[in-house]
Amino acid sequence: MGTEKTPRQKKVGTALQQELASMLQEAIRNQGASNLVLSITKVNVTVDLSIAKVYLSIFPQDKAADYLKGIEENNFQIRHDMAQRMKNQLRRMPKFLFFIDDSLDYVDGIEKALSQPENPIVDAHRLPKRPKK
Repeated sequence: MGTEKTPRQKKVGTALQQELASMLQEAIRNQGASNLVLSITKVNVTVDLSIAKVYLSIFPQDKAADYLKGIEENNFQIRHDMAQRMKNQLRRMPKFLFFIDDSLDYVDGIEKALSQPENPIVDAHRLPKRPKK
């Protein structure tokens, strides 16, 4: 029953996504990190607007875990900088929880399973399992 997002959640999520993407990409440019693409694919905000789950897509993927760890270590500073950027839009800045968005990998695994000669629908154990977050 409570799975539908309210208009306020959608609005805050979209605003956070745009500002956070701008801020993180600016930080990457300032540090001179080359060959790194970071995008924010989705931001889910809780009903009380206290927690925001931020899903990141980082390329190259082999270093994604390292970058995610660095972002999580600087979570306080990111939240502070976002509060400064959005002080006229939000009264309280939600806490950020960062996750790697693996949806493209998941879709790729399904496509590979479907291209195999065996039928993955009959043998469901052949399909890749996706962990819940």
